[in-house]
Amino acid sequence: MPIDTVERFLAALSPHDREQVQQQSREEQERLAAAWETELQVDTDLDTLSELSPAAAESEAAARVMRGRSE
Repeated sequence: MPIDTVERFLAALSPHDREQVQQQSREEQERLAAAWETELQVDTDLDTLSELSPAAAESEAAARVMRGRSE
């Protein structure tokens, strides 16, 4: 996975979540970033939000990935 995806994922996270992810192994960061990319691609609600605000859609997808991680 390109570093760019991990960096984009980290940028979309809240400061608290970003700190948590940065403490994870590189492999885990890449896994979470891949889940984030998938969330962005498959959720049609995020498509609508993305048209209005791409940054908001990325942030919402990142929050969903982190919520899923804690469940």
